[in-house]
Amino acid sequence: MKDRSLLLAIESTCDETAAAVIDRDLRVLSNVVQSQDDLHRRFGGVVPEVASRAHVERIIPAIDEALRRAEAELDDLSAIAVTSRPGLVGSLLVGLTAAKTLSLVLDVPLIDVNHVEAHLFACRMTAGRAVFPAIGLVVSGGHTLLFDCRSSVEFEILGSTIDDAAGEAFDKGAKLLGLPYPGGPALQQAAVAGNPRAVRFPRPLLDSPRLDFSFSGLKTALLYEIQGTSHGRLEPAALDPARVADLAASFQEAIVDVLVGKCRRALERTGRKTLLVGGGVAANRRLRERLAALAAEAACEVVVAAPEFCTDNAAMAAMAWELLARGESAALDLDVSPSPIRKR
Repeated sequence: MKDRSLLLAIESTCDETAAAVIDRDLRVLSNVVQSQDDLHRRFGGVVPEVASRAHVERIIPAIDEALRRAEAELDDLSAIAVTSRPGLVGSLLVGLTAAKTLSLVLDVPLIDVNHVEAHLFACRMTAGRAVFPAIGLVVSGGHTLLFDCRSSVEFEILGSTIDDAAGEAFDKGAKLLGLPYPGGPALQQAAVAGNPRAVRFPRPLLDSPRLDFSFSGLKTALLYEIQGTSHGRLEPAALDPARVADLAASFQEAIVDVLVGKCRRALERTGRKTLLVGGGVAANRRLRERLAALAAEAACEVVVAAPEFCTDNAAMAAMAWELLARGESAALDLDVSPSPIRKR
């Protein structure tokens, strides 16, 4: 009989259908991610109903491909991990249903993984060594959260966004500037040719002692800049390319200033010497530059998730091995939730 020592992880929180196979030493044997960008591009954002239907069509092929790349069989699996929170409810249900079915049929444990916590465990995967305890920043299209990470599976929220997430601000800002979807990478590219000091956008809550974030006002400030340029009418296509570049660079710099400033305050307040950064926005080049500078200035270690682990993927759910070692498995009545708060 084969030694069943592999973990199958399933991810379907938003618009990526993903599956990965990871061994007990946290080696990623396969990491399949099927993007839905082409489906949502014409809408300028993710449509929940479209996303959930696409997951239904893609979840089994993604799992099959992950097993094929890992040269593994279903009988090799010792556990099934699934991200059950937070995310789009319809999307989450597709992944959870597949995971429950496999857990029941194979008679192996079902492990419940929190998607945002997994984004920080991706830093452990990147470093290839222990990185906890630490301060953790998860910054993505749906979430901007600061954590005190006491261990690889113990997370306390220190601050969160009170309105838009940073990634949402990037995407909506790109749309205001007439840039293509997905907006975050497009705005980053436009900012390369711009002057980050061309426009002094507000830095919401940067000087507040709170560790919370707010980006809706910054987005409104960009809207006013564009309207002022086009004589009261929102016509981004009429903007000069140089003006678009300056606005993109200035807007990006304001977001990065806030993110880095809050991380600095969290490190000072807690005395932690390590900062972990994960989520889709962690792939932003300017943010990575500023985080490297923070590491030098604050004499701390900064670990940013590798690009392939920044956007939604299943490999980061390898933290299920840690949960399994603590005896934490889920019952088959596990449900999904849009909330990032985990009750243990």
